[in-house]
Amino acid sequence: MKIAVIGTGYVGLVTGTCLAESGNDVVCIDKVEEKIAMLRHGEVPIYEPGLAELVHRNLRDDRLRFTTSLPDGIADAEIIFIAVGTPQADDGSADLSGVFAVADAIATNLHAPDRIIVIKSTVPVGTNAQLTRRIASLTSTPFHVANNPEFLKEGAALDDFNKPDRVVVGVRSDWVAHRLQQLYAPFLRTDRPFLVMSPESAEMTKYVANCLLATKISFINEMANLCEAYGADINDVRRGIGHDQRIGFAFLFPGVGYGGSCFPKDVRATIHMFKSKGMPARMMEAVDAVNEAQKSILIQKIKTHFHGQLAGKTIALWGLAFKPRTDDIREAPALVLINALLAEGAQIRAHDPEALANVRALYGNRITTCDRPYGALEGADALVIATEWNEFRNPDFEIIKRLLKSPTIFDGRNVYEPQLMASLGFTYYGIGRAQPTSNPLEPPQSLPNP
Repeated sequence: MKIAVIGTGYVGLVTGTCLAESGNDVVCIDKVEEKIAMLRHGEVPIYEPGLAELVHRNLRDDRLRFTTSLPDGIADAEIIFIAVGTPQADDGSADLSGVFAVADAIATNLHAPDRIIVIKSTVPVGTNAQLTRRIASLTSTPFHVANNPEFLKEGAALDDFNKPDRVVVGVRSDWVAHRLQQLYAPFLRTDRPFLVMSPESAEMTKYVANCLLATKISFINEMANLCEAYGADINDVRRGIGHDQRIGFAFLFPGVGYGGSCFPKDVRATIHMFKSKGMPARMMEAVDAVNEAQKSILIQKIKTHFHGQLAGKTIALWGLAFKPRTDDIREAPALVLINALLAEGAQIRAHDPEALANVRALYGNRITTCDRPYGALEGADALVIATEWNEFRNPDFEIIKRLLKSPTIFDGRNVYEPQLMASLGFTYYGIGRAQPTSNPLEPPQSLPNP
């Protein structure tokens, strides 16, 4: 099929590249000339494992092209994907100005009938109907508008697209559903479901999915704080509940809160949808409030440890992206920590495998960024872990102790075990973890009475 994808951000670039990889003729369109110039040379402006190789291969094989010209890009397209951003507006709603601007441009350049315009962007319920009316007011050419929400996880987006749990489409005709099923057939060969529903239901599905996942994260974080207050260990509790098949383990990992481009804005957009109908959004407001509070949990632990005296202290920070395997720092908990530490007069030495450039652009010389993890430790008073990159899981703890002024670790992702840290001589703070009462490597002095 001939496909056009408007928007070469995270969703648009992954969508266009994977559709090209499955044999389609794909044109990706973006108004940012610098980005298109990079992509034409096979340079990918975002970090996503495996994406650069796929872009390069499909460029070489002429299945993937990039342009800044929307009229040229959609001229021959049978299916046109809208994959532009819907950032959070000041009132918490989704800002649809980009989506509507693209829709207007499509309408004025739509010259062949029965083109399928697919909204891939995350949009509030009712957007499909609103966009359909808007395009119809600008053209007499017959067209169709469908929804196809994305469920991509940054860091695993190629697998998510190529081996989806399900594909959801919102349509108003069987013919459109059939055409989209043909497009996605190569990705559904293992009998994963192709779910057809109304556009309104498809729009809602995306928000409900993200709200539920965000709820699980806020839930386990709040329970972790309760465990810590009572001397229980959230990791034991997590295992105790996760083996219940009704609950499971997914998204039940305590930490310093969720971030990224989806969960925060989608939870708030859902709150706005509730309020627009005059309904209370009690649960979603609580999820958002718990998450925002959780982002400050480490600074509270750090201030307590240093007795409120952070001025002049140097803190080493491992992990800046909101999650591993991405360079995305949008709504990252690490940024909340950095801002709080700077406000207290602390100095920061930070390392991240992929996000350093984005953080340098944001903070300049206000913090020291280090290309190597151990380089960030030199002369630091403590180490803080804000993102659970795999390369942080098994470091040389002797080197860490030697480089730090004092062997102190604030682990915002529970990467290490408290007992092990105690046995190695570290002062260790996790999230919801019970403090060890003895060295586990030493035998007990006496057996307990029967």
